[in-house]
Amino acid sequence: MMIHFEWVWLLLLIPLPLLVHSLTPPAKQEIAALKVPFYPSLVESDFKQASKNHRWRMLLMSSIWLLLLVSAARPQIVGDYINVPISGRDLMMAVDVSGSMQEQDILHGNKLQTRLDAVKRVGGQFIERRVGDRIGLILFGTQAYLQVPLSLDRNTVIELLNESLIGIAGEKTAIGDAIGLSIKRLQSLESDQKVLILLTDGSNTAGTIEPSKAADLARIAKLRIHTVGIGATEMEVDSFFGRQTVNPSRDLDETLLRHIATTTGGQYFRATDEASLGNIYALIDQLEPIEKEAQNLRPTRSLFFWPLGLALVISGFWMLMHCVPIFLSERKITHGEKT
Repeated sequence: MMIHFEWVWLLLLIPLPLLVHSLTPPAKQEIAALKVPFYPSLVESDFKQASKNHRWRMLLMSSIWLLLLVSAARPQIVGDYINVPISGRDLMMAVDVSGSMQEQDILHGNKLQTRLDAVKRVGGQFIERRVGDRIGLILFGTQAYLQVPLSLDRNTVIELLNESLIGIAGEKTAIGDAIGLSIKRLQSLESDQKVLILLTDGSNTAGTIEPSKAADLARIAKLRIHTVGIGATEMEVDSFFGRQTVNPSRDLDETLLRHIATTTGGQYFRATDEASLGNIYALIDQLEPIEKEAQNLRPTRSLFFWPLGLALVISGFWMLMHCVPIFLSERKITHGEKT
């Protein structure tokens, strides 16, 4: 670590007051008309006091000038070089929060959890690994909403994903609208690494944009979409006729999700449990490598406010030195007049 001045050339102005003092003519002094018998002793006493005050005044003013110049030169503490991985990807996640995502058919350990809880757990781990990516979050049900715009703040994205609730965007599923909103947020960016991960457990049952049409628009916008279908393929439930094996993912439109992925150059994945969902995100990490290049950066911390604050303190002290004696003398004169 070292101290660095951003505008070090400003320190060349340190002798400027001395140059002004030496180059400008002195002020004219008025000649007193009053003759005083003890004038020599009075002059000697005043000269000593004035000389003492002058030295203090010069010291304070010089200190203020030096501190202001140091502050203006922008001193900084510069740290050691650190490697910052940069991927250059703008990655949007669209997560289904419709009513069907509350189905408890995803095994976590020995307990079943809702599909959305599995997405939160595994998706959060995936987001945490995406160092250097700008990540955004869309929640969709009957409507699609932008929950988090593209950001490098992965912790915020994870936190808002964890705070998402089932049914917050409606009970139905608008896959086309979710893709359309992603295109709207990404198409104006110059990056050629635009990726959407769309996760759903159903078929398109709402919205104003047909998913196939949205996929075509995404291809034109160079937006690559990886689709993930989530939900167990079978589970046992209690019924009037005893325990039966049912398919809880019967509403999942895998044909549509495959078409969306193929059209945009992405891939379709099927997640039937938490382990397979974790493997899917690991595969996406391979398809969309995290680290493209590394930049060497040196963290800096500004210090200009320390000399600036000290200059203000000294200025306040200098004002007190001049104002308090004047105030006391005025009170003394006023008191003498009243007496």
